[in-house]
Amino acid sequence: MKAGFKGNKSSLPQKICATCGKPFSWRKKWEKNWAEVKYCSDRCRAGKTKNPS
Repeated sequence: MKAGFKGNKSSLPQKICATCGKPFSWRKKWEKNWAEVKYCSDRCRAGKTKNPS
């Protein structure tokens, strides 16, 4: 990723949340560990035993 990205956000990589099943996009704070990111939020990470709706 380029530093200072100011463009079309639809071109960013996406994943599906393991808890809620919704798609979420790459964020700068996940730059170094994007491969390990599984959940879209802290709420989903805390409730990771629930099934997708």
